[in-house]
Amino acid sequence: MTTMATPTQSTPPAAPAPVYNPKSESGTAKRVKSIIFHVVALALVAVVLYPAVWMIASSFKPNSEIGGSSTALWSNNFSFDNFATALDGIGGVSTLTFFTNSLILAVGAVVGTILSASVSAYAFARINFPGRGIFFGMMIATLLLPFHVVIIPQYIVFQQLGLVDTYVPLLIGKFLAADAFFVFLMVQFMRNLPAELDEAARIDGAGHVRIFRSIMLPLMKPALISTSIFSFIWSWNDFLGPLLYLNTPEKYPLPLALRLFVDQTQSSDYGAMIAMSVLALLPVLVFFLVFQRYIVEGVSTQGLKG
Repeated sequence: MTTMATPTQSTPPAAPAPVYNPKSESGTAKRVKSIIFHVVALALVAVVLYPAVWMIASSFKPNSEIGGSSTALWSNNFSFDNFATALDGIGGVSTLTFFTNSLILAVGAVVGTILSASVSAYAFARINFPGRGIFFGMMIATLLLPFHVVIIPQYIVFQQLGLVDTYVPLLIGKFLAADAFFVFLMVQFMRNLPAELDEAARIDGAGHVRIFRSIMLPLMKPALISTSIFSFIWSWNDFLGPLLYLNTPEKYPLPLALRLFVDQTQSSDYGAMIAMSVLALLPVLVFFLVFQRYIVEGVSTQGLKG
């Protein structure tokens, strides 16, 4: 007796399990985060730039609408009268004179800082002399010394030397490497340059002067330009130094000239003062925009790039 085998029923294959794809799941979340980030960034930019926008807008307003009950950012009485008044000068001194004085101080500060800080940095970074670490530490320690501590002694010294009401007290420190920050910046930059460059130059008979002029200075271009930018801006905006040492209005730079528009006994011309502030901001803005790409290179203290 033969038995017939019953065919086995085949079960259909199970559906494949869904594959987890983190990219598809987080795509929407990433877009939401990106939108939130840009919204917050734009809000912060608006907060930071609002004072500058208000200053520019107020330079075209009449005095009656500046600091009064009007809270509007832009005025319907758009006028260039404030700029005309600012360009005429004040106290019998032309605005061109104030600009020239500021330019003399700023350019002098840049030249003095570049010369003195680079030479001092080369000595600390490349020359082994007794007490180098001690002197370098003392220089860094001056960064912790507030400027207000030395105001009175410095003023007494310059007064006894008959240098008050001159530009010497404002510039002599720049030519004597008194700005430890710039010296430290250049020292850190030089230390990242290969020492083999110095050794190769010495084999060819070059001394320190030749090495500094022909090797170090070309490689220090980012640090030198960064130093120039910061030195120019700090000197251009300096108010306390000229206030202490300058007494003649014909020698005033722009920060002191702005103070002349504010009179405690008579009506103050805030419109002209704000207009001159806008004009004083333009050279700094142009100087920064032209050389801004060198700031990161200088501060990062990178040496040679392959």
